Amino acid sequence: MIKVCITSLEFPPDVGGVGESVYRIARMLLELGYEVHVAVFRAIFRTEREKALAGEYQRAGCVTTNRDGITVHRLHPAIRSEIGKEQDYLSDLYDQLSILHRQHQYDLFHAFFINEMGFLTTLLAKEMGVPVINSVRGADLHKHIFSPQQHGQITWTLANSDWTTFVSRDLMQRARVLVPEIGPRSSAFWNSIAPFAFDELPTPSLIHQLRGTVIGSVGSFRDKKGVEYLLDACRSLPELDLTLLFVGSFVDKESGYWQQELRESGMADRVLITGKISRSEALAYLPHMDIFAIPSIHDGCPNALLEAMLAARAIIGTNVDAIGEILDDGVNGLVINPFSSEELADAIYQLSTQPDLRQQLGIAARNKVLTQLTPAIEKQNWQQVYQQALGVAAMQWK
Repeated sequence: MIKVCITSLEFPPDVGGVGESVYRIARMLLELGYEVHVAVFRAIFRTEREKALAGEYQRAGCVTTNRDGITVHRLHPAIRSEIGKEQDYLSDLYDQLSILHRQHQYDLFHAFFINEMGFLTTLLAKEMGVPVINSVRGADLHKHIFSPQQHGQITWTLANSDWTTFVSRDLMQRARVLVPEIGPRSSAFWNSIAPFAFDELPTPSLIHQLRGTVIGSVGSFRDKKGVEYLLDACRSLPELDLTLLFVGSFVDKESGYWQQELRESGMADRVLITGKISRSEALAYLPHMDIFAIPSIHDGCPNALLEAMLAARAIIGTNVDAIGEILDDGVNGLVINPFSSEELADAIYQLSTQPDLRQQLGIAARNKVLTQLTPAIEKQNWQQVYQQALGVAAMQWK
């Protein structure tokens, strides 16, 4: 049995789209006959620095559990100094991952989120003579590539990966511009979603505060989500009775900015924000939305889009990444250009005043997700990627 080690910055019960995807893919690999381990760690050390300043020291360590047949290793760097540096923590994590490899002798490594997991995982894999796959999810190439400190590691990792996957063709194109030689060793395909019954979910706590046309969005709201354009678009439509519903929370590091944007939007009396809630409650809000808006500037292949399609919502999305690839304008959603409050306002007005169109687009969206974004299709894609990665590595080592 081929033994795989996936490295990820999050894994359930951690909240986040990457963790959900890693869990889904790990389950697929189990079904394909692989033994699957997941090593979970982060290359952002806010917690460690806070503990260090408080004088809370700790040894490097690993906590191993089993979840649904997946062996999960949560790695922690040591805290030895109040002025611990990033390279100290990363060195500890590298050592922890190498210990796992020595214990389990993995046949293949697979890193998710290239700038945090990719370099460390690829370095170890290459030193150990083990094939490695890197999966680019979105922000790692859309944002972190502009960091002078990370640029070199990201391009080195792309160049040395045996196979690289992307959740959109836009992401793959950028990577091929940066490192042209990855062309024959890369592929792009979408996430998938399994059907479930929305009527079996809990009743959301804020539904009694919804009025008029409900325009909703779901996620961890930050710069890439295009929230400013959604606020501006709704503000420009005073003739509509609407509620703007944000299911999720705004990221802490940008909270001051978003509080200012909300205050200045003139929309405060029509905005509802749930804050952090469980995934099941977040999903339960979807059937109560008349319009699902995802006006992202860039966004990989967001699970929230697939969930809204499954809920048969009328969707407005931007022509970026997988959003613009999955949605067909006027067929299963309305597709607009990013950064355009005007186009977004026109689309909101069109859908708000045409309930039959909302229903038509929603049904088409659901049909597409049930036929073209199924777990069976994604599992077949991963089976091919693993076979190709193992085959490419074998050819290189002959």
